[in-house]
Amino acid sequence: MQSFYSEEEKAFRAEVRAFVETHLPPDLARQGLHDYHPRRQDQSRWVKILAEKGWSVPHWPAAYGGPGWTGVQRFIFEEEMRRAHAPTADRIGTELVAPVLYTFASEEQRQKYLPAIRKGDTFWAQGFSEPGSGSDLSSLRTRAVRDGDHYVVSGQKTWTTEGQHADMIFMLVRTNAEVKPQAGISALLIDLKSAGITRRPIWTIDEGLTVNEFFFDDVRVPAENLVGEEGAGWSYAKFLLNNERTNSAEVPHTKRDIAQLREIAKIELKNGRPLIEDANFRARLARIEIDTMALETAVLRALTAASHDGGSVASLVKVRGSELRQRVADLADEALGDRGLAICLNPEGEHRMFDDGLTSPVADHGIGIAAKAMFRRATTIYGGANEIQRTLIAKTVLEL
Repeated sequence: MQSFYSEEEKAFRAEVRAFVETHLPPDLARQGLHDYHPRRQDQSRWVKILAEKGWSVPHWPAAYGGPGWTGVQRFIFEEEMRRAHAPTADRIGTELVAPVLYTFASEEQRQKYLPAIRKGDTFWAQGFSEPGSGSDLSSLRTRAVRDGDHYVVSGQKTWTTEGQHADMIFMLVRTNAEVKPQAGISALLIDLKSAGITRRPIWTIDEGLTVNEFFFDDVRVPAENLVGEEGAGWSYAKFLLNNERTNSAEVPHTKRDIAQLREIAKIELKNGRPLIEDANFRARLARIEIDTMALETAVLRALTAASHDGGSVASLVKVRGSELRQRVADLADEALGDRGLAICLNPEGEHRMFDDGLTSPVADHGIGIAAKAMFRRATTIYGGANEIQRTLIAKTVLEL
Protein backbone atom coordinates (compact mmCIF):
# COMPACT_ATOMS: atom_id res chain seq x y z
CA MET A 1 0.00 0.00 0.00
CA GLN A 2 1.35 3.41 -0.94
CA SER A 3 2.16 5.65 2.00
CA PHE A 4 0.22 8.88 2.26
CA TYR A 5 3.22 10.61 3.79
CA SER A 6 6.11 12.31 1.98
CA GLU A 7 9.76 11.79 2.96
CA GLU A 8 9.72 15.20 4.70
CA GLU A 9 6.67 14.20 6.72
CA LYS A 10 8.28 10.91 7.70
CA ALA A 11 11.32 12.86 8.91
CA PHE A 12 9.03 15.17 10.86
CA ARG A 13 7.42 12.16 12.56
CA ALA A 14 10.85 10.86 13.56
CA GLU A 15 11.75 14.26 15.03
CA VAL A 16 8.54 14.43 17.09
CA ARG A 17 8.92 10.85 18.31
CA ALA A 18 12.51 11.45 19.39
CA PHE A 19 11.54 14.60 21.28
CA VAL A 20 8.67 12.91 23.10
CA GLU A 21 10.77 9.87 24.04
CA THR A 22 13.39 12.21 25.50
CA HIS A 23 11.21 14.78 27.25
CA LEU A 24 7.96 13.11 28.37
CA PRO A 25 8.36 12.41 32.13
CA PRO A 26 7.76 8.68 32.85
CA ASP A 27 5.23 9.42 35.59
CA LEU A 28 3.09 11.38 33.11
CA ALA A 29 3.23 8.55 30.58
CA ARG A 30 2.19 6.11 33.32
CA GLN A 31 -0.77 8.32 34.25
CA GLY A 32 -1.91 8.19 30.63
CA LEU A 33 -1.49 4.44 30.25
CA HIS A 34 -5.10 3.60 31.11
CA ASP A 35 -6.56 6.51 29.15
CA TYR A 36 -8.31 8.32 31.99
CA HIS A 37 -8.84 12.04 31.66
CA PRO A 38 -5.57 13.74 32.67
CA ARG A 39 -5.18 15.81 35.79
CA ARG A 40 -4.81 19.57 35.38
CA GLN A 41 -1.36 19.64 36.95
CA ASP A 42 -0.17 16.94 34.54
CA GLN A 43 -1.61 18.75 31.51
CA SER A 44 -0.03 22.05 32.55
CA ARG A 45 3.36 20.44 33.24
CA TRP A 46 3.53 18.79 29.82
CA VAL A 47 2.24 21.86 27.98
CA LYS A 48 5.00 23.97 29.53
CA ILE A 49 7.59 21.48 28.22
CA LEU A 50 6.03 21.67 24.76
CA ALA A 51 5.80 25.48 24.94
CA GLU A 52 9.56 25.75 25.44
CA LYS A 53 9.94 23.85 22.17
CA GLY A 54 7.25 25.98 20.48
CA TRP A 55 4.92 22.99 20.05
CA SER A 56 2.18 23.56 22.65
CA VAL A 57 -0.45 24.91 20.22
CA PRO A 58 0.01 23.05 16.92
CA HIS A 59 -3.23 24.41 15.39
CA TRP A 60 -2.49 28.09 15.95
CA PRO A 61 -1.08 30.56 13.40
CA ALA A 62 2.56 31.49 13.86
CA ALA A 63 1.52 35.10 14.67
CA TYR A 64 0.08 33.90 17.99
CA GLY A 65 2.73 31.34 18.92
CA GLY A 66 1.84 28.35 16.74
CA PRO A 67 4.55 26.40 14.89
CA GLY A 68 3.10 27.07 11.43
CA TRP A 69 2.69 23.38 10.62
CA THR A 70 0.63 21.93 7.80
CA GLY A 71 -2.53 19.96 8.51
CA VAL A 72 -0.69 16.68 7.96
CA GLN A 73 2.07 17.70 10.38
CA ARG A 74 -0.54 18.49 13.01
CA PHE A 75 -2.09 15.06 12.44
CA ILE A 76 1.30 13.36 12.81
CA PHE A 77 2.04 15.32 15.99
CA GLU A 78 -1.29 14.29 17.52
CA GLU A 79 -0.67 10.66 16.56
CA GLU A 80 2.73 10.65 18.25
CA MET A 81 1.30 12.25 21.40
CA ARG A 82 -1.38 9.56 21.63
CA ARG A 83 1.11 6.80 20.91
CA ALA A 84 3.29 7.96 23.83
CA HIS A 85 0.32 8.31 26.23
CA ALA A 86 1.22 11.97 26.77
CA PRO A 87 -1.35 14.16 28.59
CA THR A 88 -3.52 16.21 26.29
CA ALA A 89 -3.50 19.99 26.58
CA ASP A 90 -6.60 21.90 27.70
CA ARG A 91 -8.42 21.06 24.47
CA ILE A 92 -11.33 23.42 25.14
CA GLY A 93 -8.90 26.32 25.39
CA THR A 94 -6.34 25.41 22.75
CA GLU A 95 -8.51 23.81 20.05
CA LEU A 96 -11.94 25.44 20.44
CA VAL A 97 -11.85 28.80 22.24
CA ALA A 98 -8.49 30.06 20.99
CA PRO A 99 -9.38 29.79 17.26
CA VAL A 100 -12.48 31.90 17.95
CA LEU A 101 -10.35 34.46 19.79
CA TYR A 102 -7.62 34.84 17.18
CA THR A 103 -10.25 34.95 14.40
CA PHE A 104 -12.98 37.18 15.86
CA ALA A 105 -11.82 38.81 19.14
CA SER A 106 -10.24 42.22 19.57
CA GLU A 107 -6.47 42.51 19.57
CA GLU A 108 -6.63 43.45 23.27
CA GLN A 109 -8.51 40.23 24.04
CA ARG A 110 -6.03 38.18 21.99
CA GLN A 111 -3.06 39.64 23.84
CA LYS A 112 -4.78 39.17 27.22
CA TYR A 113 -5.92 35.56 26.87
CA LEU A 114 -3.93 33.68 24.20
CA PRO A 115 -0.46 33.65 25.86
CA ALA A 116 -1.84 32.12 29.07
CA ILE A 117 -3.60 29.37 27.07
CA ARG A 118 -0.46 28.65 25.07
CA LYS A 119 1.65 28.25 28.23
CA GLY A 120 -0.89 26.07 30.07
CA ASP A 121 -1.58 28.67 32.77
CA THR A 122 -5.28 29.30 32.08
CA PHE A 123 -7.85 26.57 31.44
CA TRP A 124 -11.20 27.16 29.72
CA ALA A 125 -14.70 25.76 29.65
CA GLN A 126 -17.34 26.08 26.95
CA GLY A 127 -20.80 27.26 28.08
CA PHE A 128 -23.21 26.20 25.33
CA SER A 129 -25.71 23.50 26.41
CA GLU A 130 -28.56 24.27 28.80
CA PRO A 131 -31.37 22.14 30.22
CA GLY A 132 -33.76 21.96 27.26
CA SER A 133 -31.24 23.56 24.85
CA GLY A 134 -28.73 20.97 23.72
CA SER A 135 -29.08 19.97 20.08
CA ASP A 136 -31.42 22.96 19.58
CA LEU A 137 -28.81 25.44 20.74
CA SER A 138 -30.61 28.46 19.30
CA SER A 139 -33.27 28.11 22.01
CA LEU A 140 -30.83 28.90 24.85
CA ARG A 141 -32.28 31.05 27.62
CA THR A 142 -29.34 32.31 29.72
CA ARG A 143 -29.77 36.12 29.63
CA ALA A 144 -27.19 38.91 29.55
CA VAL A 145 -28.68 42.36 30.15
CA ARG A 146 -26.55 45.44 29.53
CA ASP A 147 -26.17 47.63 32.64
CA GLY A 148 -23.73 50.49 32.02
CA ASP A 149 -20.23 49.07 31.51
CA HIS A 150 -21.33 45.54 32.39
CA TYR A 151 -23.58 42.71 31.30
CA VAL A 152 -25.63 41.05 34.05
CA VAL A 153 -25.81 37.31 33.36
CA SER A 154 -28.47 34.96 34.76
CA GLY A 155 -29.14 31.33 33.82
CA GLN A 156 -27.70 27.83 33.76
CA LYS A 157 -25.26 25.84 31.64
CA THR A 158 -24.91 22.07 31.73
CA TRP A 159 -22.71 19.26 30.35
CA THR A 160 -19.76 21.65 30.72
CA THR A 161 -16.77 19.47 29.85
CA GLU A 162 -13.75 19.71 32.20
CA GLY A 163 -15.39 22.66 33.95
CA GLN A 164 -13.86 21.49 37.23
CA HIS A 165 -10.44 22.55 35.87
CA ALA A 166 -11.50 25.81 34.20
CA ASP A 167 -10.58 29.37 35.13
CA MET A 168 -12.61 31.01 32.34
CA ILE A 169 -15.69 30.12 30.33
CA PHE A 170 -16.62 31.03 26.75
CA MET A 171 -20.38 31.59 27.09
CA LEU A 172 -23.28 31.91 24.68
CA VAL A 173 -25.93 34.23 26.14
CA ARG A 174 -29.14 35.80 24.94
CA THR A 175 -28.79 39.57 24.64
CA ASN A 176 -31.93 40.18 22.57
CA ALA A 177 -35.19 38.24 22.85
CA GLU A 178 -37.06 40.37 20.29
CA VAL A 179 -35.32 39.10 17.14
CA LYS A 180 -34.85 35.76 15.38
CA PRO A 181 -33.44 33.33 18.01
CA GLN A 182 -30.03 32.98 16.32
CA ALA A 183 -29.66 36.77 15.93
CA GLY A 184 -30.19 37.40 19.65
CA ILE A 185 -27.19 35.36 20.81
CA SER A 186 -23.84 36.90 21.86
CA ALA A 187 -20.56 35.47 23.18
CA LEU A 188 -19.02 36.54 26.50
CA LEU A 189 -15.74 35.64 28.22
CA ILE A 190 -16.47 35.12 31.92
CA ASP A 191 -14.05 34.68 34.82
CA LEU A 192 -15.33 31.68 36.79
CA LYS A 193 -14.20 33.31 40.04
CA SER A 194 -16.83 36.04 39.56
CA ALA A 195 -19.41 36.52 42.31
CA GLY A 196 -22.72 34.73 41.69
CA ILE A 197 -21.35 31.60 39.96
CA THR A 198 -22.00 28.14 41.39
CA ARG A 199 -20.51 24.93 39.96
CA ARG A 200 -22.03 21.52 40.60
CA PRO A 201 -20.37 18.26 39.43
CA ILE A 202 -22.25 15.74 37.29
CA TRP A 203 -21.07 12.20 38.02
CA THR A 204 -21.40 10.10 34.89
CA ILE A 205 -22.07 6.39 34.37
CA ASP A 206 -18.34 5.60 34.43
CA GLU A 207 -18.23 6.92 38.04
CA GLY A 208 -15.87 9.70 37.01
CA LEU A 209 -16.12 13.48 36.81
CA THR A 210 -15.77 15.09 33.40
CA VAL A 211 -18.85 17.28 33.06
CA ASN A 212 -20.43 19.91 35.29
CA GLU A 213 -23.30 22.34 35.50
CA PHE A 214 -22.92 26.04 36.27
CA PHE A 215 -25.47 28.43 37.71
CA PHE A 216 -25.20 32.20 37.06
CA ASP A 217 -27.06 34.46 39.49
CA ASP A 218 -26.85 38.10 38.40
CA VAL A 219 -23.15 37.78 37.50
CA ARG A 220 -21.62 41.11 36.45
CA VAL A 221 -19.36 40.75 33.42
CA PRO A 222 -17.37 43.70 32.00
CA ALA A 223 -18.77 44.75 28.62
CA GLU A 224 -15.23 44.63 27.23
CA ASN A 225 -15.50 40.81 27.56
CA LEU A 226 -17.96 40.67 24.65
CA VAL A 227 -16.42 38.79 21.72
CA GLY A 228 -16.83 40.53 18.38
CA GLU A 229 -20.25 42.05 17.80
CA GLU A 230 -23.34 41.76 19.97
CA GLY A 231 -25.77 39.39 18.27
CA ALA A 232 -23.05 37.58 16.29
CA GLY A 233 -22.53 34.76 18.81
CA TRP A 234 -24.36 32.20 16.67
CA SER A 235 -21.78 32.60 13.88
CA TYR A 236 -18.90 32.20 16.35
CA ALA A 237 -20.57 29.11 17.83
CA LYS A 238 -20.90 27.46 14.41
CA PHE A 239 -17.23 28.19 13.73
CA LEU A 240 -16.25 26.63 17.07
CA LEU A 241 -18.50 23.58 16.62
CA ASN A 242 -17.07 22.85 13.17
CA ASN A 243 -13.63 22.72 14.80
CA GLU A 244 -14.97 20.44 17.54
CA ARG A 245 -16.61 18.08 15.04
CA THR A 246 -13.49 17.86 12.89
CA ASN A 247 -11.44 17.03 15.98
CA SER A 248 -14.08 14.49 17.03
CA ALA A 249 -12.83 12.17 14.29
CA GLU A 250 -10.06 11.34 16.80
CA VAL A 251 -8.26 8.97 14.43
CA PRO A 252 -4.96 8.99 16.40
CA HIS A 253 -6.85 8.15 19.60
CA THR A 254 -8.80 5.36 17.91
CA LYS A 255 -5.59 3.87 16.48
CA ARG A 256 -4.11 3.75 19.98
CA ASP A 257 -7.28 2.09 21.29
CA ILE A 258 -6.99 -0.54 18.53
CA ALA A 259 -3.38 -1.24 19.54
CA GLN A 260 -4.56 -1.68 23.14
CA LEU A 261 -7.36 -3.99 21.98
CA ARG A 262 -4.84 -6.16 20.13
CA GLU A 263 -2.75 -6.50 23.31
CA ILE A 264 -5.81 -7.47 25.36
CA ALA A 265 -6.73 -10.12 22.78
CA LYS A 266 -3.24 -11.62 23.03
CA ILE A 267 -3.65 -12.05 26.81
CA GLU A 268 -7.29 -13.07 27.16
CA LEU A 269 -8.20 -16.68 26.34
CA LYS A 270 -11.07 -18.38 24.56
CA ASN A 271 -11.31 -22.17 24.79
CA GLY A 272 -7.76 -22.22 26.12
CA ARG A 273 -6.33 -20.28 23.19
CA PRO A 274 -5.49 -16.53 22.90
CA LEU A 275 -8.57 -14.61 21.79
CA ILE A 276 -6.60 -13.06 18.93
CA GLU A 277 -6.54 -16.54 17.30
CA ASP A 278 -10.34 -16.74 17.18
CA ALA A 279 -11.49 -16.28 13.59
CA ASN A 280 -14.69 -14.44 14.47
CA PHE A 281 -12.85 -12.00 16.74
CA ARG A 282 -10.16 -11.38 14.12
CA ALA A 283 -12.83 -10.62 11.52
CA ARG A 284 -14.48 -8.04 13.79
CA LEU A 285 -11.14 -6.47 14.62
CA ALA A 286 -10.17 -6.35 10.93
CA ARG A 287 -13.46 -4.60 10.05
CA ILE A 288 -12.73 -1.90 12.63
CA GLU A 289 -9.16 -1.47 11.38
CA ILE A 290 -10.30 -1.17 7.77
CA ASP A 291 -12.92 1.43 8.69
CA THR A 292 -10.34 3.37 10.70
CA MET A 293 -7.90 3.36 7.78
CA ALA A 294 -10.65 4.68 5.51
CA LEU A 295 -11.45 7.46 7.97
CA GLU A 296 -7.78 8.33 8.34
CA THR A 297 -7.45 8.66 4.58
CA ALA A 298 -10.56 10.87 4.44
CA VAL A 299 -9.21 13.12 7.20
CA LEU A 300 -5.78 13.41 5.55
CA ARG A 301 -7.37 14.24 2.21
CA ALA A 302 -9.43 16.97 3.89
CA LEU A 303 -6.29 18.33 5.57
CA THR A 304 -4.46 18.56 2.25
CA ALA A 305 -7.37 19.70 0.06
CA ALA A 306 -7.03 23.16 -1.47
CA SER A 307 -10.60 23.90 -0.50
CA HIS A 308 -13.63 22.06 0.80
CA ASP A 309 -16.91 22.66 2.56
CA GLY A 310 -15.63 22.66 6.11
CA GLY A 311 -19.06 22.20 7.66
CA SER A 312 -19.98 19.13 5.61
CA VAL A 313 -16.59 17.48 6.13
CA ALA A 314 -16.76 18.18 9.88
CA SER A 315 -20.18 16.50 10.12
CA LEU A 316 -19.06 13.48 8.07
CA VAL A 317 -15.89 12.73 10.02
CA LYS A 318 -17.62 13.45 13.35
CA VAL A 319 -20.29 10.80 12.69
CA ARG A 320 -17.86 8.18 11.43
CA GLY A 321 -15.14 8.85 14.00
CA SER A 322 -17.42 8.92 17.04
CA GLU A 323 -19.08 5.63 16.09
CA LEU A 324 -15.72 3.96 15.54
CA ARG A 325 -14.57 5.03 18.98
CA GLN A 326 -17.59 3.31 20.48
CA ARG A 327 -17.04 0.12 18.49
CA VAL A 328 -13.40 -0.23 19.58
CA ALA A 329 -14.22 0.42 23.25
CA ASP A 330 -17.14 -2.03 23.20
CA LEU A 331 -15.05 -4.82 21.62
CA ALA A 332 -12.23 -4.26 24.15
CA ASP A 333 -14.71 -4.54 27.00
CA GLU A 334 -16.24 -7.66 25.47
CA ALA A 335 -12.78 -9.18 25.16
CA LEU A 336 -12.43 -9.07 28.96
CA GLY A 337 -15.45 -11.34 29.41
CA ASP A 338 -17.11 -11.15 32.84
CA ARG A 339 -14.34 -8.88 34.12
CA GLY A 340 -15.48 -6.29 31.64
CA LEU A 341 -18.25 -5.49 34.11
CA ALA A 342 -15.78 -3.93 36.59
CA ILE A 343 -15.37 -0.17 36.17
CA CYS A 344 -11.99 0.03 37.95
CA LEU A 345 -11.11 3.69 38.28
CA ASN A 346 -7.53 4.83 38.11
CA PRO A 347 -5.96 4.23 41.55
CA GLU A 348 -3.68 7.24 40.96
CA GLY A 349 -6.42 9.44 39.52
CA GLU A 350 -8.70 12.08 40.95
CA HIS A 351 -12.41 12.97 40.88
CA ARG A 352 -13.61 9.48 41.81
CA MET A 353 -17.27 9.09 42.63
CA PHE A 354 -16.48 6.61 45.43
CA ASP A 355 -13.25 7.01 47.38
CA ASP A 356 -13.63 3.72 49.25
CA GLY A 357 -10.06 2.49 48.90
CA LEU A 358 -11.09 -0.70 47.08
CA THR A 359 -8.56 -1.99 44.59
CA SER A 360 -9.27 -3.36 41.18
CA PRO A 361 -9.95 -7.11 40.84
CA VAL A 362 -8.97 -6.86 37.19
CA ALA A 363 -5.51 -7.42 35.81
CA ASP A 364 -3.57 -4.36 34.70
CA HIS A 365 -4.59 -4.63 31.05
CA GLY A 366 -8.25 -4.42 32.07
CA ILE A 367 -8.09 -1.25 34.14
CA GLY A 368 -10.31 1.46 32.75
CA ILE A 369 -11.71 -0.57 29.84
CA ALA A 370 -15.30 -0.77 31.14
CA ALA A 371 -15.26 2.87 32.22
CA LYS A 372 -14.03 3.85 28.75
CA ALA A 373 -16.75 1.83 27.02
CA MET A 374 -19.38 3.57 29.16
CA PHE A 375 -17.95 7.05 28.63
CA ARG A 376 -17.74 6.52 24.87
CA ARG A 377 -21.58 6.63 24.80
CA ALA A 378 -21.10 10.39 24.92
CA THR A 379 -19.05 10.60 21.70
CA THR A 380 -22.10 10.44 19.45
CA ILE A 381 -23.78 13.20 21.47
CA TYR A 382 -21.22 15.91 22.18
CA GLY A 383 -20.21 18.41 19.53
CA GLY A 384 -23.69 18.11 18.03
CA ALA A 385 -25.60 14.80 18.21
CA ASN A 386 -25.05 12.41 15.29
CA GLU A 387 -28.74 12.56 14.44
CA ILE A 388 -28.34 16.31 13.85
CA GLN A 389 -25.16 15.76 11.83
CA ARG A 390 -26.93 13.26 9.56
CA THR A 391 -29.62 15.85 8.91
CA LEU A 392 -26.94 18.40 7.99
CA ILE A 393 -25.28 15.90 5.66
CA ALA A 394 -28.61 15.11 4.01
CA LYS A 395 -29.25 18.79 3.35
CA THR A 396 -25.78 20.03 2.39
CA VAL A 397 -24.15 16.98 0.74
CA LEU A 398 -27.06 14.92 -0.61
CA GLU A 399 -29.30 17.98 -1.18
CA LEU A 400 -32.35 16.10 0.11
